[in-house]
Amino acid sequence: MASSFLCLSLLFISLRTAGGFMCYDLTRCVFNSTEVKDFEYVRSWYCNKLETIRFDSSVGKFVGYNEVGVKQAEAWNNDPAELATRRADKERYCQRNIGIWNSNILSKSVSPTVRIQSSAASSGHHPAMLVCSVYDFYPKYIKVSWLRDGEEVTSDVTSTEEMADGDWYYQIHSHLEYTPRSGEKISCKVEHASLKEPLITDWDPSMPESERNKLAIGASGLILGLILSLAGFIYYKRKARGRILVPTN
Repeated sequence: MASSFLCLSLLFISLRTAGGFMCYDLTRCVFNSTEVKDFEYVRSWYCNKLETIRFDSSVGKFVGYNEVGVKQAEAWNNDPAELATRRADKERYCQRNIGIWNSNILSKSVSPTVRIQSSAASSGHHPAMLVCSVYDFYPKYIKVSWLRDGEEVTSDVTSTEEMADGDWYYQIHSHLEYTPRSGEKISCKVEHASLKEPLITDWDPSMPESERNKLAIGASGLILGLILSLAGFIYYKRKARGRILVPTN
């Protein structure tokens, strides 16, 4: 379970300029475990920010993305020595580095916190919507799903991408539009590398959070009003007792 949501890239960049054009190539090792079958070697060539050629170990050959790139990719694909070199780069670039990164970075994780709240439905198909917000988790990759009476919900669900907080942590929000049924149980299920088993949080429909907040604010205002009224009444009584009545003819 844990390795299913781990992924990291090792980057190797070389840069060169010629005649006012900036060209560079970028090498990536994408992996979710230290097993050779679980990682991928990708090398891309760019010119003026546009990717022109890519070699992907899962494809096993070069692919061009513009006219020049297509011609160059064809030439390299017809060169057995070039193909053999790039296919060997998977082990040469990636395999010797992945073990180091896996032990120092991928093994470190922070478990998420989960909060479910109700919100206004975004469409007229369903009268209600729930939002499952997942905060402060690392690494980035995570799976959020909805359960209705223990069965996974596959429709009327939308989710944001994992969003970086800027402090190495991430957050994500999943929305479920639904028609309430009496006695049902709705839960948000979170799967992440930091968790030994899925984290399931049940929705408590007794009172939406917005309503609880309104009630708390209203109660606070009422108490404050009573306190001010009582203070004014006490002040008035004291002033009344100390007042001297002067008789008039």
